[in-house]
Amino acid sequence: YIDRTQVGKRPPLSPPAREAAGTTMAIDPATRANLELTRTLAGERRGTLLDAIDCTGTAAGSRLLAQRLAAPLTDVAVIARRLDAVSAFVADSAAREDVRTVLRAAPDMSRALARLSVGRGGPRDLASLRDGILAADQALDLLAQLADPPAEVSTVMAALQRPSRDLAQEFSRALSEQLPLIKRDGGFVREGYEAALDESRSLRDASRLVVAAMQARYAEDTGIKTLKIRHNNVLGYFVEVTAQHGDKLFAPPLNATFIHRQTLAGQVRFTTSELGETEAKIANAGERALNLELEIFERLSAMALAASDDLRDAAHAFAMLDVATSLAKLAIDDNYVRPDVDGSLGFAIEGGRHPVVEQALKRDGQPFIANACDLSPAPTQKSGQLWLITGPNMAGKSTFLRQNALIALLAQIGSYVPASRARLGIVDRLFSRVGAADDLARGRSTFMVEMVETAVILNQAGERSLVILDEIGRGTATFDGLSIAWAAIEHLHESNRCRTLFATHYHELTALSARLPRMFNATVRVKEWQGDVVFLHEVLPGSADRSYGIQVAKLAGLPPAVITRAKSVLAKLEAQDRGQTARALADDLPLFAVPSRAAAEDKPPSDADLLVEAVKALHPDEMSPREALDALYALRAKLPKG
Repeated sequence: YIDRTQVGKRPPLSPPAREAAGTTMAIDPATRANLELTRTLAGERRGTLLDAIDCTGTAAGSRLLAQRLAAPLTDVAVIARRLDAVSAFVADSAAREDVRTVLRAAPDMSRALARLSVGRGGPRDLASLRDGILAADQALDLLAQLADPPAEVSTVMAALQRPSRDLAQEFSRALSEQLPLIKRDGGFVREGYEAALDESRSLRDASRLVVAAMQARYAEDTGIKTLKIRHNNVLGYFVEVTAQHGDKLFAPPLNATFIHRQTLAGQVRFTTSELGETEAKIANAGERALNLELEIFERLSAMALAASDDLRDAAHAFAMLDVATSLAKLAIDDNYVRPDVDGSLGFAIEGGRHPVVEQALKRDGQPFIANACDLSPAPTQKSGQLWLITGPNMAGKSTFLRQNALIALLAQIGSYVPASRARLGIVDRLFSRVGAADDLARGRSTFMVEMVETAVILNQAGERSLVILDEIGRGTATFDGLSIAWAAIEHLHESNRCRTLFATHYHELTALSARLPRMFNATVRVKEWQGDVVFLHEVLPGSADRSYGIQVAKLAGLPPAVITRAKSVLAKLEAQDRGQTARALADDLPLFAVPSRAAAEDKPPSDADLLVEAVKALHPDEMSPREALDALYALRAKLPKG
């Protein structure tokens, strides 16, 4: 591919580096799209995680930050090295700002080197390499002032010392102050750098003075004061007069000297034997000067390519330094904290915030409501928890789900995180099923896309994975969706055993907490005020008793008649008491691990045993008055007949 696209000019490539399996967090394409890491669902950069955290001052630093965001690490030691570097610049604000000032003035050395390597570079690319080496000296002086440079900063300093300072001095001697973009424009070699070039330039410039003297003489001899000697790439040098003076040069005796070349609407052009001879001398001198400059350019380019490994290492060191200082600035400006990342299955976040939403609210002068999340295994358990989150639309369920996934991702790229405290065990795979979208070009409906993405999660998630799921089953009929969501929760709990956040409007699923020891019910707090709903955006233990969908529809502007009718229909549907049915299902349906125990029993349990088990399964502190009444009726139904 390179041979074909570069026409045989193979650029210097870094040798392949072996990457062991599992060294980076696995993130599938659907999760990347759902979490909007580098592009929003609308295809824009604004509103993405990268846009929210990118405080870099150089293009190379921005590229490296995007690369790290695309492949978070799973090696605790390497993550700690990156965090140490960020911490050093968080602690020393003066050094951070001084380094960022140097970086902003530093050129993009890697891009300049890439252009030179494929023969597409220009004089300004050589100047970029020169200025980059000089900037490395400034950065080294600043980094040397750090009291105890961490390992990552020491690596950067070692890379910045590699490029030869003699190379920068040679480029400074060779290149002039004002540089053209294209090398064939010439004029980029400093006067006094090479004697042969200076000689050719003198001859070329002297010949131009001859042309000026010739123009003055021709104007005096012909009596045409407006006569000019001009030049273009087609005719070369020529004598130009206005149309009214053209007849004078056509008439004897001037026609013996001036030879007609071209007639235009307002001008007539001529040449002379003397002018032709002078043009040949000028062309030879100018062409020789340009060829000498091009030879010098090729020589300097070869020197740069010979040192390409050291220059590339220095360019990467600049990018690493830019990322470390920019993440430190982000941590200070937005009140981020250093996460505690280890090899456990822990996942405890206090005061967690969504980095993108928080910045949007800050621009509007509004605060972000922080929330805690703890998916760590209980002392008596070996796997992480599964949170089932209920609550109305617009209350912040999706924001809560995403913010915890983004916090884990930020921690594993070596960044501080938006929280008051965070202790995170390594996440090896991140899965997200959020939002609704179709893929009609491939024959996939919205629900089919939802099921395909859910299937990937259920088939691939492991104990170290982090899974966030939002509204599984909503794309089909109510009871179909409820059944799929019910079975998916059981599978995640019993088979995948991963740390999971599961948001749903199926309140019937909350009854599963009685049978699933690692499942935890949480809800988003709301208040009703004079018939309207107020979203408080607080995630608390417990479960929602309503979805408040009609109130949200009212806020959206549905006609009052539709809202009134919806309320009457809802009242009739709630009268059917689906909650009692769900609780009965939770008691009656076996889980994945239950059949083996049930098969070992010789006789079915008695009515009294069922009644005792049902009472044990109740959680009075988590029940609303309506749920308590439902539970009482359910217990009454279990009493023996008669």
